[in-house]
Amino acid sequence: MTARIPLSAPDITSAEIAAVTAVLRTPHLSLGPELAAFESKLAAYHRVEDAVAVSSGTAGLHLALLALGIGEGDEVILPSFTFVAVVNSVLQVRATPVLVEIDPVTLNLDPAAVEHAISPRTRAILAVHTFGIPAQMDVLKDLANRHHLALIEDASEAIGARFDGRIAGSFGDLAVLGFYPNKQITTGEGGAILARDPAHAARLRRLRNQGRDSNIDWLDHAEPGYNYRLSELACALGRVQLRRIDEILPLRRQAAGRYDALLADVPGLERPPLLLPRRELSWFVYVVRLPEGAGRERVQAALLRQGIATGRYFAPIHLQPAWRASSAADLGDFSLTESIAWRTLALPFFNRITPGQQREVADALREAISCAA
Repeated sequence: MTARIPLSAPDITSAEIAAVTAVLRTPHLSLGPELAAFESKLAAYHRVEDAVAVSSGTAGLHLALLALGIGEGDEVILPSFTFVAVVNSVLQVRATPVLVEIDPVTLNLDPAAVEHAISPRTRAILAVHTFGIPAQMDVLKDLANRHHLALIEDASEAIGARFDGRIAGSFGDLAVLGFYPNKQITTGEGGAILARDPAHAARLRRLRNQGRDSNIDWLDHAEPGYNYRLSELACALGRVQLRRIDEILPLRRQAAGRYDALLADVPGLERPPLLLPRRELSWFVYVVRLPEGAGRERVQAALLRQGIATGRYFAPIHLQPAWRASSAADLGDFSLTESIAWRTLALPFFNRITPGQQREVADALREAISCAA
């Protein structure tokens, strides 16, 4: 059944269409001026030295791990409550993912769990800014420094978020952004890696383009690499989207505030926090936690019958069939992750969602929860 109110929707204006159309009138469809312009704007926005655009956030995670020299025999600490691309990227470099518990409020890495998981084989902490809420970056950075570990930020869901006034993506050795159509800004498919070390940036550019150095012939390659380039069309789209980010983020913040008010009287429903100490949120999704026993599948089915799309975020990594088949390690206790994951429900959320649509979603959710109780 096609939903009348979608879960997400990109916000494309005439400015983006004009920028993409202009690229089609040039001979540069890849590795051209739009790529350089988009990377420059991303670096400036995040106040880092460089940005390297790639074909997806997943590609960005893969290259970040490679650029930091992480591979077989190394352990990388990450949350079990995250998108599967995070753990897949660690497995791609033949490193070992070490899954840990999350904080019950932010749904990010619990620093105490991270510290407990550090072993002689640990090489990196991969901090995901879940749902646009910054992780506890001061503590995680201190842990990384004390134990001589790399710190990677997955800010794919958190462009524009801030911790202690500092923008997400500017804390780690490397940080990854994602621009899938459900993100705050989009390039269709695409991502980027933020780098503070010029040597990292140079290697990332080499790796994304089949291992070719910029100062050698097109068919000569310095090392094995990948086809992780991002097209000029996508970069033009992203450049204009980034230019509009100070318009986009407030629209999403306002939509979150409307949901918070509309859902305040639903018994047992846990709404995401609008404000958290030391943090400025970047609203990627609006995810509620259903009351115990409400039955997420029944609630979703009831909403879909009314033409309202919903989503579940996330199925714990440690319970995924692919993960269970890849490791025999002692996974420990994930009771908090599991208790939260089974109750999460993402409601329709995008830049241009209307107050009327949100009222319809809230009314339908209230009725569905009441009937499922």
